[in-house]
Amino acid sequence: MTLEEIHGQEPVPAGHDRMQGAGKALRELLVSAGRRGCLTAGVYESAKLMNVDPDIVAFCVLAADEEDEGDIALQIHFTLIQAFCCENDIDIVRVNDVGKLAAIVGPSEESGEPRDLHCILITNPNENGWKDAALEKLNSFCEESRNVNDWVPTITLPE
Repeated sequence: MTLEEIHGQEPVPAGHDRMQGAGKALRELLVSAGRRGCLTAGVYESAKLMNVDPDIVAFCVLAADEEDEGDIALQIHFTLIQAFCCENDIDIVRVNDVGKLAAIVGPSEESGEPRDLHCILITNPNENGWKDAALEKLNSFCEESRNVNDWVPTITLPE
């Protein structure tokens, strides 16, 4: 009998299956948060929100394509955001495909223009918060990753 069976939990899928599950959960969370108006996109917008009220931030996504890896300013922002998230117990993941992220999140509702998706925050404005199975799954994924010293795991979004 495994520990998961004793506690009535599903066993954690290994390797690729675990990553696929996290990718699907992230897509579900982004869609759900977008519908609820609980999504903040953009490095500067996210930094402002975290500075004003870090307690409403439930999850953070950092995204960069290969060409962004050479952008020193963006990498500095990422380092600062990661440090802030770790200090405030905010789970954080990285995504390596801004295009897939843009397809999920879509353009800005106000202007219809593409938005900066290098940093996305999922906020939880209510004190008791909204329960989302995808958010809980991602929180578990992040906790499992930290247990193997992967503090900012990278997630592959599904097609």
